[in-house]
Amino acid sequence: MTKGKLHLLQPPPMETQGRQVMSANHDISSHTQVGNTRRIFWALLLTGGFMLVEVAGGVISGSLALLADAAHMLIDTVALLFAWIAFRLSSRPADPAHTYGYHRFPILAAFTNGISLIFIVGWIFAEAAGRLLEPAEVLAGPMLAVAALGLAVNIIVYLVLHRADRKNLNIRGAMVHVLGDMLGSAAAISAALIIMTTGWMPIDPLLSVLVGLLVLRTAWFLLKDSAHVLLEGVPENLVPADISADLVSHIAEVKDVHHVHAWSLSQERPMLTLHARIMDGANPDSVISEIRARLAEHFDISHVTVQIEVKGCADAPVSAAG
Repeated sequence: MTKGKLHLLQPPPMETQGRQVMSANHDISSHTQVGNTRRIFWALLLTGGFMLVEVAGGVISGSLALLADAAHMLIDTVALLFAWIAFRLSSRPADPAHTYGYHRFPILAAFTNGISLIFIVGWIFAEAAGRLLEPAEVLAGPMLAVAALGLAVNIIVYLVLHRADRKNLNIRGAMVHVLGDMLGSAAAISAALIIMTTGWMPIDPLLSVLVGLLVLRTAWFLLKDSAHVLLEGVPENLVPADISADLVSHIAEVKDVHHVHAWSLSQERPMLTLHARIMDGANPDSVISEIRARLAEHFDISHVTVQIEVKGCADAPVSAAG
């Protein structure tokens, strides 16, 4: 075997490997983003269209459960519209006013969706209290027909979103909304059947309260997770101490890694800054390339800022002259 052939069989430089990993991650992320956008759009059309049907059905039948679910679907339609806009905006390139681009917009939309759910639940509780004090007549037949159709539509929407990237907070927020609609439709069906068989009208607001409690619980977790990103918390799958130890143990020129700060623009885009103290005589550019490649390959972090130090940390406190 010739020397030239040996050269061809050698692995590409570490820097090239890092670029290949980052390029592959970018292609996967872009493909996922397109799929998420398309599924959100179809969910928007289905939810918005049936919302109008449910409003009419709630008015005709006099059912609070249907009207509550219609109000939920109205907010869902707006939420899905915001989610669709968020995905479209997040694909826009960075500009001088937004140097990180618009990747954080979907997180902001998810946070807004969580807040909207809490307000919806508050409205349901208030209306249910009034209905329990003064029960209203409900036409069980139309209520049952509309609720059954609503359940079918919501199941279709849920399946559409289920095939999207469920790690994405915006997709999760949309699925929480749709899940609440499914529960609302199921509650309306149950209420209609009970009213048809027993004539007991309070079941309509009571089941509305039950649905509200379930939606409130899921809204809380959505708010908590999106707020964690907005407050620049460490991504749940990253531990700064583990990253420091890994880099020191796998890159011979690195003596110490400190001041590791991790956060994320979105669920798919973790960010990292760190200080690395290197051996005397080590090539800083080469060490940075190795650090980037290691982080991209083993921690799925493609955006990192590395500060190289040879002697001491530039951020160490300076003692006052005495």
